[in-house]
Amino acid sequence: MILKRNFYVIKIKRNFLPICFLLFTIGLLVFSKSNLPAIKSGLTLWATSVIPSLFPFFVATELLMHTNIINIFGKLLNKFMKPIFNIRGEGSFAFVMGLISGYPIGAKIATNFRKNNLCTKEEGERLLSFTNNSGPLFIIGTVGILMFKNVTIGFLLFITHLLACITVGFIFRFWKKNVPNTLNPKNANINSSKNYVTLSNLGEILAESINSSISTLLLIGGFVVLFSSIISIFKASGILNSVELFFAPFFNLINIDSAFIKPLFTGFLEITNGINVISNIACKKLSINIILSAFLLGFGGISVLLQVFSITSKSDLSIKPYIYGKLLQGIFASFYTYIFLRVFPFFNFDL
Repeated sequence: MILKRNFYVIKIKRNFLPICFLLFTIGLLVFSKSNLPAIKSGLTLWATSVIPSLFPFFVATELLMHTNIINIFGKLLNKFMKPIFNIRGEGSFAFVMGLISGYPIGAKIATNFRKNNLCTKEEGERLLSFTNNSGPLFIIGTVGILMFKNVTIGFLLFITHLLACITVGFIFRFWKKNVPNTLNPKNANINSSKNYVTLSNLGEILAESINSSISTLLLIGGFVVLFSSIISIFKASGILNSVELFFAPFFNLINIDSAFIKPLFTGFLEITNGINVISNIACKKLSINIILSAFLLGFGGISVLLQVFSITSKSDLSIKPYIYGKLLQGIFASFYTYIFLRVFPFFNFDL
């Protein structure tokens, strides 16, 4: 009897993904009425928000990778990057662009660095842990101004987001620290002057940059639509209601309204939808809304995680430091937000 049970457990583990894909297909058919509007909404979000905000940054970073700007960053910032993050100065380019541009540009640059031998495998994984972040345009503009209707909240969330990513970067300076940081200069592609953009090859490199950017954007669009339909199925099937019932006792124990359970779970899958609902929950202690939003911004959601995994899978970088780093960043971001709300009176939005 025990052998039979073990056999069934092994069979379920082996066929877990096929079972999930089958259930997803059935869900698309059964809940097609609610899925179609969700998919249209996801496509609209991608076309009106993701493409305009990310496409120019994707092209810009691709073009910058064909200049000597990375070497300039390396020389200027090596004395800061090496002692703090245990990464050579060139990694500052991924850090800065990842902060300015938003998900998933930091991961894309870190992967490009590794593919072009601008960093070791260990340095690339350290970069992954803290350089892929939400950008100021999303945090201050979308979350602060549009969702919370308060620019101060947007700046608070961006500050704590920045502090959290620096903290995670410092912690991950010890990731595989005993492995020697040696590169083979013969394998470096971008450091070669023939790959630098000039007037003679500008058209070719611009076309390559646009093609690469469009490819990445299509990938992101696919994930946005996919997770819009998954969330729709969870809502229509009653799974979200079951999740709320399951976690309600725990939330009551820590004195948090159970109304936050559904949006928190949704945000764990896809941050934009989750934060949007959290920001609209009426609560006397608005600090709870802000702290939970800080966690989701730091973590990024499963959707972003899979986007990053699809990018890093083209290199030898492990996804593990990214997963650990984003969980830690979510925790630190919410902790720093709590401290700011407690220490600085002008950040206290509780009624």
